[in-house]
Amino acid sequence: MTTRGWRPKPFHQFVVKIHSRCNLACDYCYVYESADQGWRDQPRVMSSAVFTTACQNIAAHAESSVSLVLHGGEPLLVGAEHLDRLAGIATRVLGSRVRLGLQTNGLLFDPAIASVCERWGIRVAVSVDGDAAGHDRHRRFGDGRGSHSGVLRGISLLRSKPDVYAGLLCTVDLSNDAVGTYEALLALEPPTVDFLLPHGNWNQPPPRRFESDPPAYGQWLARIFDRWFDAPVRETGVRLFDDILALTLGGRGTSESVGLQPIRVAVIETDGSVEQVDTLKTAFAGATRVPLGGGGNPLDTALMSPPMVARQIGREALCDTCRSCAISEICGAGNYTHRYRAGSGFLNPSVYCPDLQFLIGHIRDRVLASLPPGVLVSLPSRTADGA
Repeated sequence: MTTRGWRPKPFHQFVVKIHSRCNLACDYCYVYESADQGWRDQPRVMSSAVFTTACQNIAAHAESSVSLVLHGGEPLLVGAEHLDRLAGIATRVLGSRVRLGLQTNGLLFDPAIASVCERWGIRVAVSVDGDAAGHDRHRRFGDGRGSHSGVLRGISLLRSKPDVYAGLLCTVDLSNDAVGTYEALLALEPPTVDFLLPHGNWNQPPPRRFESDPPAYGQWLARIFDRWFDAPVRETGVRLFDDILALTLGGRGTSESVGLQPIRVAVIETDGSVEQVDTLKTAFAGATRVPLGGGGNPLDTALMSPPMVARQIGREALCDTCRSCAISEICGAGNYTHRYRAGSGFLNPSVYCPDLQFLIGHIRDRVLASLPPGVLVSLPSRTADGA
């Protein structure tokens, strides 16, 4: 590709696994319940030395501002003292160019942790799947107890720290009422909500993907979109909807869920090794690994590896079906993880293809219907055949 003028864009978001174990046993977890069980071989905690080296490599690799998302497992298992130490290292090595974030299940978010986050400007997002019944169906402790009440205690403290509260992450479950789930999240006053489709693929399909009407996930999300879009005032950001709206109107997306923007994310495990996004662990054992030769900055080497290049070349990495689709610039074949099929790898449409077509078409139609009479815009057709 470089001989044709293409150059990779350096990583600018780094998911840093500061703890490799978790205090929950969620049955849909893409780390612990997936085909790849590599977490078993990782150190439990990322040491200060490993973290320092990772930050130094990031400083040498990145061209501008960077985002470090402290992740796990459950990152807060490191405790307030070690979290404070790591945040200090990141700030010292990377200076004002770094933005610190943290993704947690919220159970261990207490005053000591909150103080550390305020001190270093760590923005915190919490995973919660709506109301108690919906959340506790999957997000349980190892002994089967639900975690919803404990998560809400953490979120209650987080809500009192608006400079720290980044938002909520919710995994879609067709068993839950869509609007009810959204309104349960909305009651927690999140700055933004991120809805995630369950991580499945053609070999390990998402729950009920082939047991219900083909666009069941798209219809579920569309019900929330209508509730969100029709609100008299903007209640919260919804990342998936904001991305689809931006792409529909000719802008750019911000995530790997839709669109063809280059993916510039690297994962750093607790032992310091560099990998692709960890949702790929649901495909097959070793799916996240990137070949790293000897010597040099591992981030520079990883950037030029074929798996990483495939995440940056846009349409070139799509299968023929997706290239010929009228909404390919918006859909982008969905999340890369969801395209996997044994034998053809990731050169496939998303396993959620009908859902993405339905949701994008629904949003397109709502946008057109909301425009004043006489306003003409050029939007892509709903499907590949223009229906």
